[in-house]
Amino acid sequence: MYVLSPIRSLLYSPLPKPYPLKPPRCSDCAPLFMKAKCNHNLVNSVIKFHQLGIDPSIPTHGSIHNPKRVPHRYTSNTSLKAGVLSSNNDTPTTPRCVVLDIEGTTTPISFVTDVLFPYARDNVRMHLEATYDSDDTKEDIKLLRSQVQDDLQNGVIGAVPIPSDDAEKEEVISALVANVEGMIKADRKITSLKQLQGHIWHTGFKKNELEGVVYDDVPQALERWHACGVKVYIYSSGSRLAQRLLFGYTNYGDLRKYLCGFFDTTIGNKKETKSYIEISESLGVDEPSDILFVTDVYQEAVAAKIAGTVEPNVLTGLEVMISVRPGNGPLPENHGFMLIKSFTEIPF
Repeated sequence: MYVLSPIRSLLYSPLPKPYPLKPPRCSDCAPLFMKAKCNHNLVNSVIKFHQLGIDPSIPTHGSIHNPKRVPHRYTSNTSLKAGVLSSNNDTPTTPRCVVLDIEGTTTPISFVTDVLFPYARDNVRMHLEATYDSDDTKEDIKLLRSQVQDDLQNGVIGAVPIPSDDAEKEEVISALVANVEGMIKADRKITSLKQLQGHIWHTGFKKNELEGVVYDDVPQALERWHACGVKVYIYSSGSRLAQRLLFGYTNYGDLRKYLCGFFDTTIGNKKETKSYIEISESLGVDEPSDILFVTDVYQEAVAAKIAGTVEPNVLTGLEVMISVRPGNGPLPENHGFMLIKSFTEIPF
Protein backbone atom coordinates (compact mmCIF):
# COMPACT_ATOMS: atom_id res chain seq x y z
CA MET A 1 0.00 0.00 0.00
CA TYR A 2 1.20 3.51 -0.78
CA VAL A 3 0.68 6.12 1.97
CA LEU A 4 0.51 9.83 1.20
CA SER A 5 0.77 12.72 3.66
CA PRO A 6 -1.88 15.47 3.82
CA ILE A 7 0.33 17.49 1.45
CA ARG A 8 0.51 14.54 -0.98
CA SER A 9 4.15 13.62 -0.41
CA LEU A 10 5.00 9.90 -0.39
CA LEU A 11 5.34 8.57 3.17
CA TYR A 12 5.42 4.83 2.49
CA SER A 13 5.70 2.58 -0.52
CA PRO A 14 5.50 -1.25 -0.54
CA LEU A 15 8.49 -3.42 -1.19
CA PRO A 16 8.56 -4.93 -4.71
CA LYS A 17 7.18 -8.46 -4.95
CA PRO A 18 9.41 -11.22 -6.36
CA TYR A 19 9.18 -12.60 -9.87
CA PRO A 20 6.83 -13.74 -11.43
CA LEU A 21 4.40 -11.42 -9.66
CA LYS A 22 3.64 -8.25 -11.61
CA PRO A 23 2.54 -4.77 -10.55
CA PRO A 24 -1.24 -4.24 -10.72
CA ARG A 25 -2.78 -2.34 -13.61
CA CYS A 26 -4.17 1.10 -12.84
CA SER A 27 -7.64 -0.17 -13.79
CA ASP A 28 -7.37 -2.77 -11.01
CA CYS A 29 -6.66 -0.18 -8.34
CA ALA A 30 -9.80 1.98 -8.25
CA PRO A 31 -11.14 0.35 -5.05
CA LEU A 32 -7.77 0.87 -3.39
CA PHE A 33 -7.73 4.55 -4.34
CA MET A 34 -11.21 4.97 -2.85
CA LYS A 35 -10.06 3.24 0.34
CA ALA A 36 -6.92 5.40 0.45
CA LYS A 37 -9.04 8.52 0.20
CA CYS A 38 -11.19 7.29 3.10
CA ASN A 39 -8.13 6.50 5.20
CA HIS A 40 -6.71 9.96 4.38
CA ASN A 41 -9.93 11.52 5.65
CA LEU A 42 -9.82 9.35 8.79
CA VAL A 43 -6.27 10.45 9.59
CA ASN A 44 -7.25 14.10 9.20
CA SER A 45 -10.31 13.51 11.38
CA VAL A 46 -8.29 11.84 14.14
CA ILE A 47 -5.79 14.73 14.18
CA LYS A 48 -8.67 17.22 14.40
CA PHE A 49 -10.35 15.27 17.21
CA HIS A 50 -6.98 15.16 18.98
CA GLN A 51 -6.81 18.97 18.81
CA LEU A 52 -10.25 19.13 20.44
CA GLY A 53 -9.41 16.55 23.12
CA ILE A 54 -12.01 14.07 21.82
CA ASP A 55 -11.59 10.34 21.26
CA PRO A 56 -13.71 9.35 18.22
CA SER A 57 -13.27 5.64 19.00
CA ILE A 58 -15.23 5.81 22.27
CA PRO A 59 -19.06 5.83 21.82
CA THR A 60 -21.26 8.24 23.75
CA HIS A 61 -22.88 5.38 25.68
CA GLY A 62 -19.56 4.51 27.31
CA SER A 63 -16.63 2.31 26.43
CA ILE A 64 -17.00 -1.40 25.79
CA HIS A 65 -14.70 -3.64 27.80
CA ASN A 66 -11.89 -5.08 25.75
CA PRO A 67 -9.50 -7.44 27.55
CA LYS A 68 -6.83 -6.93 24.88
CA ARG A 69 -4.22 -4.25 25.27
CA VAL A 70 -5.10 -1.17 23.23
CA PRO A 71 -2.80 1.62 22.08
CA HIS A 72 -2.82 5.12 23.54
CA ARG A 73 -5.89 7.19 22.70
CA TYR A 74 -6.62 10.87 22.94
CA THR A 75 -9.62 10.99 25.26
CA SER A 76 -11.52 13.81 26.87
CA ASN A 77 -9.93 12.75 30.19
CA THR A 78 -6.44 12.74 28.80
CA SER A 79 -4.11 15.70 28.47
CA LEU A 80 -1.26 15.88 25.98
CA LYS A 81 1.39 17.83 27.83
CA ALA A 82 4.26 18.63 25.49
CA GLY A 83 3.34 15.59 23.44
CA VAL A 84 3.40 12.99 26.25
CA LEU A 85 0.08 11.43 27.21
CA SER A 86 -0.99 11.55 30.84
CA SER A 87 -4.18 11.24 32.82
CA ASN A 88 -5.44 14.28 34.64
CA ASN A 89 -4.91 12.35 37.87
CA ASP A 90 -1.54 10.83 36.99
CA THR A 91 1.96 12.06 36.44
CA PRO A 92 3.14 12.39 32.81
CA THR A 93 4.07 9.14 31.12
CA THR A 94 7.80 8.80 30.51
CA PRO A 95 8.64 7.15 27.17
CA ARG A 96 11.18 4.36 27.01
CA CYS A 97 13.13 6.05 24.23
CA VAL A 98 13.65 9.50 22.77
CA VAL A 99 14.70 9.95 19.13
CA LEU A 100 16.05 13.38 18.23
CA ASP A 101 16.54 15.14 14.92
CA ILE A 102 19.62 17.39 14.69
CA GLU A 103 19.07 20.42 12.42
CA GLY A 104 16.61 22.79 14.05
CA THR A 105 16.15 20.46 17.05
CA THR A 106 19.46 19.98 18.88
CA THR A 107 21.55 22.23 16.65
CA PRO A 108 20.90 25.52 14.82
CA ILE A 109 20.22 25.08 11.11
CA SER A 110 22.65 27.94 10.51
CA PHE A 111 25.54 25.88 11.91
CA VAL A 112 24.91 23.22 9.28
CA THR A 113 24.29 25.59 6.36
CA ASP A 114 26.89 28.24 7.24
CA VAL A 115 29.67 26.13 8.77
CA LEU A 116 29.50 22.41 7.95
CA PHE A 117 28.31 22.60 4.34
CA PRO A 118 30.82 25.29 3.30
CA TYR A 119 33.64 23.37 5.00
CA ALA A 120 32.81 20.23 3.02
CA ARG A 121 32.44 22.19 -0.23
CA ASP A 122 35.72 24.07 0.22
CA ASN A 123 37.71 20.98 1.18
CA VAL A 124 36.25 18.26 -1.04
CA ARG A 125 39.01 18.49 -3.69
CA MET A 126 41.79 18.54 -1.10
CA HIS A 127 40.22 15.58 0.71
CA LEU A 128 39.84 13.49 -2.45
CA GLU A 129 43.40 14.21 -3.58
CA ALA A 130 44.85 13.30 -0.18
CA THR A 131 42.80 10.12 0.35
CA TYR A 132 42.13 8.97 -3.24
CA ASP A 133 43.64 5.50 -2.76
CA SER A 134 42.15 4.83 0.70
CA ASP A 135 39.39 2.25 1.16
CA ASP A 136 36.96 4.83 2.56
CA THR A 137 37.37 7.16 -0.41
CA LYS A 138 37.12 4.30 -2.90
CA GLU A 139 33.78 3.39 -1.31
CA ASP A 140 32.70 7.05 -1.37
CA ILE A 141 33.51 7.27 -5.09
CA LYS A 142 31.63 4.05 -5.77
CA LEU A 143 28.49 5.39 -4.07
CA LEU A 144 28.76 8.76 -5.80
CA ARG A 145 29.25 7.16 -9.21
CA SER A 146 26.11 5.05 -8.70
CA GLN A 147 24.09 8.07 -7.55
CA VAL A 148 25.26 10.20 -10.48
CA GLN A 149 24.31 7.47 -12.95
CA ASP A 150 20.80 7.51 -11.53
CA ASP A 151 20.75 11.31 -11.64
CA LEU A 152 21.78 11.35 -15.30
CA GLN A 153 19.06 8.85 -16.17
CA ASN A 154 16.49 10.94 -14.30
CA GLY A 155 17.64 14.22 -15.83
CA VAL A 156 18.80 15.80 -12.56
CA ILE A 157 20.18 19.27 -13.25
CA GLY A 158 23.88 19.64 -12.50
CA ALA A 159 24.75 15.94 -12.76
CA VAL A 160 28.10 15.42 -14.51
CA PRO A 161 29.30 12.01 -15.78
CA ILE A 162 32.11 10.56 -13.69
CA PRO A 163 34.89 8.84 -15.67
CA SER A 164 35.76 5.24 -14.94
CA ASP A 165 38.57 4.24 -12.60
CA ASP A 166 40.84 3.82 -15.61
CA ALA A 167 40.73 7.57 -16.31
CA GLU A 168 43.25 10.06 -14.98
CA LYS A 169 42.96 10.82 -11.27
CA GLU A 170 42.49 14.56 -11.78
CA GLU A 171 39.76 13.96 -14.36
CA VAL A 172 37.83 11.76 -11.94
CA ILE A 173 38.28 14.19 -9.04
CA SER A 174 37.13 17.18 -11.10
CA ALA A 175 33.91 15.38 -12.01
CA LEU A 176 33.36 14.32 -8.41
CA VAL A 177 33.87 17.89 -7.15
CA ALA A 178 31.38 19.27 -9.68
CA ASN A 179 28.73 16.76 -8.61
CA VAL A 180 29.33 17.20 -4.90
CA GLU A 181 29.12 20.99 -5.16
CA GLY A 182 25.79 20.66 -6.97
CA MET A 183 24.45 18.19 -4.39
CA ILE A 184 25.46 20.46 -1.50
CA LYS A 185 23.88 23.49 -3.16
CA ALA A 186 20.63 21.55 -3.61
CA ASP A 187 20.84 20.27 0.02
CA ARG A 188 20.19 16.72 -1.14
CA LYS A 189 19.58 14.14 1.59
CA ILE A 190 21.34 11.22 -0.08
CA THR A 191 23.63 8.65 1.47
CA SER A 192 26.47 9.05 -1.05
CA LEU A 193 26.84 12.77 -0.31
CA LYS A 194 26.37 12.43 3.45
CA GLN A 195 28.96 9.69 3.73
CA LEU A 196 31.60 11.74 1.90
CA GLN A 197 30.75 14.84 3.96
CA GLY A 198 31.21 12.81 7.13
CA HIS A 199 34.72 11.80 6.08
CA ILE A 200 35.62 15.41 5.22
CA TRP A 201 34.24 16.68 8.54
CA HIS A 202 36.14 13.97 10.38
CA THR A 203 39.37 15.65 9.30
CA GLY A 204 38.04 19.06 10.34
CA PHE A 205 37.03 17.95 13.81
CA LYS A 206 40.28 16.07 14.38
CA LYS A 207 42.26 19.17 13.39
CA ASN A 208 40.12 21.36 15.68
CA GLU A 209 39.00 23.32 12.63
CA LEU A 210 35.38 22.41 13.47
CA GLU A 211 33.44 22.35 16.74
CA GLY A 212 29.91 21.00 17.06
CA VAL A 213 27.20 23.37 18.28
CA VAL A 214 24.12 22.40 20.33
CA TYR A 215 21.49 24.57 21.98
CA ASP A 216 22.10 25.45 25.63
CA ASP A 217 19.17 23.31 26.85
CA VAL A 218 20.34 20.13 25.09
CA PRO A 219 23.17 18.92 27.41
CA GLN A 220 21.02 19.24 30.55
CA ALA A 221 18.15 17.34 28.92
CA LEU A 222 20.45 14.55 27.74
CA GLU A 223 21.96 14.23 31.22
CA ARG A 224 18.50 14.24 32.83
CA TRP A 225 17.14 11.53 30.55
CA HIS A 226 20.26 9.43 30.99
CA ALA A 227 19.89 9.64 34.76
CA CYS A 228 16.26 8.47 34.71
CA GLY A 229 16.92 5.58 32.33
CA VAL A 230 15.46 7.00 29.13
CA LYS A 231 17.47 5.86 26.12
CA VAL A 232 18.25 8.63 23.63
CA TYR A 233 18.98 8.14 19.94
CA ILE A 234 19.75 10.46 17.03
CA TYR A 235 18.08 10.23 13.61
CA SER A 236 19.52 12.57 11.01
CA SER A 237 20.08 12.72 7.27
CA GLY A 238 23.78 13.18 8.07
CA SER A 239 25.86 10.01 8.26
CA ARG A 240 26.31 8.22 11.56
CA LEU A 241 29.98 9.22 11.48
CA ALA A 242 28.99 12.88 11.11
CA GLN A 243 26.52 12.56 13.98
CA ARG A 244 29.14 11.04 16.28
CA LEU A 245 31.57 13.79 15.39
CA LEU A 246 29.06 16.58 16.03
CA PHE A 247 28.12 15.26 19.48
CA GLY A 248 31.64 14.17 20.32
CA TYR A 249 33.21 17.60 19.74
CA THR A 250 30.58 20.08 20.93
CA ASN A 251 30.81 23.44 22.63
CA TYR A 252 29.76 21.50 25.76
CA GLY A 253 32.30 18.73 25.37
CA ASP A 254 31.68 15.08 24.47
CA LEU A 255 27.94 14.31 24.75
CA ARG A 256 28.09 10.83 23.24
CA LYS A 257 28.04 9.26 26.71
CA TYR A 258 24.36 10.20 26.91
CA LEU A 259 23.44 8.69 23.52
CA CYS A 260 22.62 5.05 22.83
CA GLY A 261 22.79 5.02 19.04
CA PHE A 262 22.55 6.80 15.72
CA PHE A 263 20.28 6.36 12.70
CA ASP A 264 20.87 7.85 9.25
CA THR A 265 19.38 7.54 5.76
CA THR A 266 20.61 3.95 5.42
CA ILE A 267 17.52 3.03 7.46
CA GLY A 268 15.30 5.09 5.17
CA ASN A 269 14.21 8.57 4.15
CA LYS A 270 13.14 10.72 7.10
CA LYS A 271 9.86 11.63 5.41
CA GLU A 272 8.79 8.01 4.89
CA THR A 273 6.75 6.11 7.47
CA LYS A 274 8.58 2.84 6.90
CA SER A 275 11.75 4.44 8.31
CA TYR A 276 10.07 4.96 11.68
CA ILE A 277 8.64 1.46 11.62
CA GLU A 278 12.20 0.19 11.15
CA ILE A 279 13.42 2.34 14.05
CA SER A 280 10.62 1.11 16.32
CA GLU A 281 11.46 -2.50 15.51
CA SER A 282 15.18 -1.85 16.00
CA LEU A 283 14.62 -0.36 19.47
CA GLY A 284 12.48 -3.30 20.56
CA VAL A 285 9.66 -1.31 22.16
CA ASP A 286 6.24 -2.85 22.82
CA GLU A 287 4.47 -0.08 20.95
CA PRO A 288 5.76 2.69 18.64
CA SER A 289 4.12 5.14 21.08
CA ASP A 290 6.79 4.14 23.62
CA ILE A 291 9.10 6.40 21.58
CA LEU A 292 9.08 10.20 21.61
CA PHE A 293 10.33 11.73 18.36
CA VAL A 294 11.35 15.40 18.24
CA THR A 295 11.85 17.12 14.89
CA ASP A 296 11.39 20.51 13.26
CA VAL A 297 10.03 19.14 9.97
CA TYR A 298 6.27 18.68 9.59
CA GLN A 299 6.52 15.91 6.97
CA GLU A 300 8.79 13.91 9.29
CA ALA A 301 6.34 14.42 12.15
CA VAL A 302 3.45 13.08 10.06
CA ALA A 303 5.47 10.09 8.87
CA ALA A 304 6.44 9.17 12.45
CA LYS A 305 2.94 9.70 13.84
CA ILE A 306 1.27 7.24 11.48
CA ALA A 307 4.00 4.59 11.78
CA GLY A 308 2.26 1.53 13.18
CA THR A 309 -1.35 2.68 12.71
CA VAL A 310 -3.42 -0.49 13.18
CA GLU A 311 -6.87 0.85 14.04
CA PRO A 312 -8.95 3.02 11.71
CA ASN A 313 -9.69 5.80 14.21
CA VAL A 314 -6.53 5.72 16.32
CA LEU A 315 -3.01 6.91 15.53
CA THR A 316 -0.64 4.46 17.23
CA GLY A 317 2.66 5.67 15.84
CA LEU A 318 5.44 7.45 17.68
CA GLU A 319 4.66 10.28 20.07
CA VAL A 320 5.80 13.43 18.28
CA MET A 321 6.72 16.98 19.18
CA ILE A 322 7.83 19.68 16.77
CA SER A 323 10.80 21.84 17.72
CA VAL A 324 10.38 25.56 17.12
CA ARG A 325 13.79 27.23 17.12
CA PRO A 326 15.06 30.49 15.60
CA GLY A 327 15.59 30.03 11.87
CA ASN A 328 13.37 26.96 11.53
CA GLY A 329 10.95 26.75 8.61
CA PRO A 330 7.23 27.62 8.82
CA LEU A 331 4.60 25.05 9.75
CA PRO A 332 1.17 24.58 8.16
CA GLU A 333 -1.85 25.83 10.07
CA ASN A 334 -3.77 23.28 12.17
CA HIS A 335 -0.88 20.82 11.97
CA GLY A 336 -2.07 19.01 15.10
CA PHE A 337 1.28 18.58 16.84
CA MET A 338 2.59 19.87 20.14
CA LEU A 339 5.29 22.55 19.83
CA ILE A 340 8.32 23.14 22.06
CA LYS A 341 10.82 25.98 22.01
CA SER A 342 13.25 24.25 24.35
CA PHE A 343 13.92 20.78 25.74
CA THR A 344 13.10 22.23 29.17
CA GLU A 345 9.45 22.11 28.08
CA ILE A 346 9.55 18.29 27.84
CA PRO A 347 8.02 17.16 31.18
CA PHE A 348 10.36 14.32 32.09
